[in-house]
Amino acid sequence: MRQQQRQLTGAQRDIDRDIRGLERQEQQTQNEIKKAAKTGDKQTLTILAKQLINIRKQKTRMLGMKGQIGAVKSKTTTMQASMNMAQTMKTTTGVMGKMNKQMNPQDMAKVMQGFERESAKMDMTGEMMEDTLDDVLGDSEDEEESNQIMNQVLDEIGIEVKGKMDSAPTAGSASLAGPSNVRGSRAPTDEDIEAQLRRLAEL
Repeated sequence: MRQQQRQLTGAQRDIDRDIRGLERQEQQTQNEIKKAAKTGDKQTLTILAKQLINIRKQKTRMLGMKGQIGAVKSKTTTMQASMNMAQTMKTTTGVMGKMNKQMNPQDMAKVMQGFERESAKMDMTGEMMEDTLDDVLGDSEDEEESNQIMNQVLDEIGIEVKGKMDSAPTAGSASLAGPSNVRGSRAPTDEDIEAQLRRLAEL
């Protein structure tokens, strides 16, 4: 296509050169007509007039040819642009075809389904791990809280029991001693301790 463009451009230059030659010839013929008119040579004047008309007709035809060549050149440029665009579209179509072959919709759908499935599994696994950690840490905290409450209650009970124990008769006093204890103090037996615990429980 570039070669055709160069040929058309060369033809335009040749026409321009011919037109310039015709213009010189036209000017020369006009000068000769003026001379013939001054001398009164009617025959020469007629011949030169016809020659001038032919020169001008040829010049008009050359200008028309130059315009046609310019139009052809413009069309050629447009055709070249269209061909380039068509080639680009062809290349793009080929690339798209290859991509469509590589990207099978069914395979892509399977991949997406697999991704969603694995993502759901991951979410469930994460939730299970979080729940497990919450249960473990929650039980630990509950156990610690329970131990604190139990210790607090035991401390309160211990204080109350200590107060009751201080105000209650001792195992060697007469109020706790039976007939066998009247003779003097003795070490409390298991039965004495159990009886004292039952009385504390009743308080």
